[in-house]
Amino acid sequence: MEITPEALEWREAYKLLIGSILPRPIAFVSTIDVDGTANAAPFSFFTAICADPMLICFSPMRKGKDGAKKDTLVNIENTGQFVINIVSERMAEQMNNCAIEFTPDIDEIVETGLTKEPGHKVKVPRIAESLVHLECELQQVLHFGDKPGSGSLVIGKVVHVHVQDELMDKGKIDTAHLKPIGRMAGNIFTDPLAKTFEMKRK
Repeated sequence: MEITPEALEWREAYKLLIGSILPRPIAFVSTIDVDGTANAAPFSFFTAICADPMLICFSPMRKGKDGAKKDTLVNIENTGQFVINIVSERMAEQMNNCAIEFTPDIDEIVETGLTKEPGHKVKVPRIAESLVHLECELQQVLHFGDKPGSGSLVIGKVVHVHVQDELMDKGKIDTAHLKPIGRMAGNIFTDPLAKTFEMKRK
């Protein structure tokens, strides 16, 4: 089957993307608005860019109803700070509840029963239930359209990292202990450790 993206309605194009690029790690992003109200939301268009400087990126799409910016993006543009909270299996349900479209005055972290802890170098709270936190300052944001299906690329410079002591093993994170989850298509999530294999680079 040959498909021309321009001929697709945006929801059809979105389904092709999320059905092809998987599993996807989840950036559970915490932010604050200009009044200090916290926000938390998951995004599965997320990856690392480079180690020096330590840069990460994630892509919040525009709202499907009217193309408006999501609260996370608005907060980051206004404050220049955010925290990536890595999602472990034990907090999956609460993370998923934060995907509900709450009004901006609602603190999703409190609303979903999660716990706030202060950031070390940023004013944004981190989520205590997460075992790894990447505190970020906004490096750059690029916008690609302003309608439903459009999105932005948020690039953050990691200025501080929190890792639970029990996760560290000889300078590396113990993935089996972290128990991260990934996003598949639709409502399906995955345990990346369910079946793994080793293949050394030649």
